Amino acid sequence: MTSTSQLYQFENLLKYEFKNKSLLELALTHRSFKGKNNERLEFLGDSILNFVVAELLFQKFPMSVEGDLSRLRSELVKASTLSEIGIEINVGSFIRLGEGELKSAGWRRPSILADTVEAIIGAIFIDSGINEAQSIIKRWLDNRIEMIDPNKIKKDAKSLLQEFLQSKKIELPKYEVGSIEGEAHSQNFIVQCHIPALDINVKGDGDSRKNAEQTAAKNALIALGKQNDL
Repeated sequence: MTSTSQLYQFENLLKYEFKNKSLLELALTHRSFKGKNNERLEFLGDSILNFVVAELLFQKFPMSVEGDLSRLRSELVKASTLSEIGIEINVGSFIRLGEGELKSAGWRRPSILADTVEAIIGAIFIDSGINEAQSIIKRWLDNRIEMIDPNKIKKDAKSLLQEFLQSKKIELPKYEVGSIEGEAHSQNFIVQCHIPALDINVKGDGDSRKNAEQTAAKNALIALGKQNDL
């Protein structure tokens, strides 16, 4: 159990006090720790984060088209951005980890920090509703949104691949998880990218399904001779 004093300490860093402390404790529990973990809260927090950021960008950039807004959102909700937020609020010092992750300094792993930040958003939403969740997301991202430049955000590999195929009127690729390797605390996803019309079937790997799909899309672009677009 995370001690009550530790929970209060982290609430001070968050600048948010939970009505239900067990929600915070669950949000701080990684899947490597025995018992219930924060994966369901992470799923919820990811959806809320994407919604809130989409609204913030919609208001901030009234002249931007859908594709530009999507790229801006991807930049703000990607794992590296969320792990930076995790470092800023010192969440690594409070995450409950299993023995394997403790030995490998999992509290510093960017993917774990990012997932925990999403879980915290989900927990705040359940505890107090969308307004509180919006408030904390806005506080975390305000400066980043203020500084972001739509003209300097590169398209990710999946977006580039999709746009190329659409321009050729070719059916969009299908991404399938081929396998998941490693222990629960350190998984590696293998994803296949299929483009039947072009007889392309490539693989990509990553520490999450999203990252593996991006790698697979990048490999598909290379197979198409479009590596200079990356």
